[in-house]
Amino acid sequence: MLNGFTILFFPGLLFSVVLALFVAWVDRKVTARVQWRVGPPLLQPAYDLAKLMGKDTMIPMGAPRWLFLGAPILALSSSLLFSLVLWSANMHPGTPLIGDLMVVLYLTMMPGVAVILGGLASGTPHSVLGASREIKLLLGDELVMVMALTVVVIQTGGTLSLGSIKTYQQSYGVIAGTPSGAIALVLGVLAMQAKLALVPFDASEAETEIMGGTLMAYSGPPLAFFKLSQWVMRAMLPLLLVHCFWGGIDFNGWAPLVGLGKMTAFWVIIILIRNTNPRVRVDQALRFFVIWGGALGVIALILALLGY
Repeated sequence: MLNGFTILFFPGLLFSVVLALFVAWVDRKVTARVQWRVGPPLLQPAYDLAKLMGKDTMIPMGAPRWLFLGAPILALSSSLLFSLVLWSANMHPGTPLIGDLMVVLYLTMMPGVAVILGGLASGTPHSVLGASREIKLLLGDELVMVMALTVVVIQTGGTLSLGSIKTYQQSYGVIAGTPSGAIALVLGVLAMQAKLALVPFDASEAETEIMGGTLMAYSGPPLAFFKLSQWVMRAMLPLLLVHCFWGGIDFNGWAPLVGLGKMTAFWVIIILIRNTNPRVRVDQALRFFVIWGGALGVIALILALLGY
């Protein structure tokens, strides 16, 4: 059962924040080594966050204050709630929560929606352009992610319970071991890369084109909230794929280390994709998700319905 300690500390909100900072450091460190650089020290993400928290908050002239400042709060709160739901489902798979897979889908979408709202509220040309690109990417990656998770629902007998998805895999084997599950997992990885706004799907930020895009007008604590939200999602979206396709994480004996290894595998995939691919245009990304992702999703759904 959830209590104050598990919600606030382990494996709750504080643990998710610490894990997010660690994953952000791993990402930057590995990226630096790939580029033959030394990379930052372990605590650099925490230093960056603390520095942003101490800076002034600048609000563009004419921007609606409540929306401009509310968007980063929405992004961070939804990402932290997403992490709490996932940890709860892994620690207490028998805890009932009706339709919690739908809740998770909603929460994974909200940080992107918050970025769009923040960019539109800024009113600056680059921010609005970044927001428009983010809307297009959101339409594409949501389609692919929904199709991938629908395969999981079909294979588990129509359940929307994260706990039931985990117990099913404990009894019948991991979903990624089936043909439809393997295809759905590939789609999930691609959708995850787009949701994290990482190369090659970072057209909404594109520093060399639109100078940061949606977050260009943000500074101080609001920018820190957006950054921390992105880091939390980078740490927790792999856990969603591990939970739905790779059996989740057990908390008995040495099993948590095995689960951490599974998450690390997806972190490595994220970093490798980011460092070995060029940025694609937003129209190319949308076409890729709708045409190729949609086609693969249909194949996976048909195989799942046939029992494969």
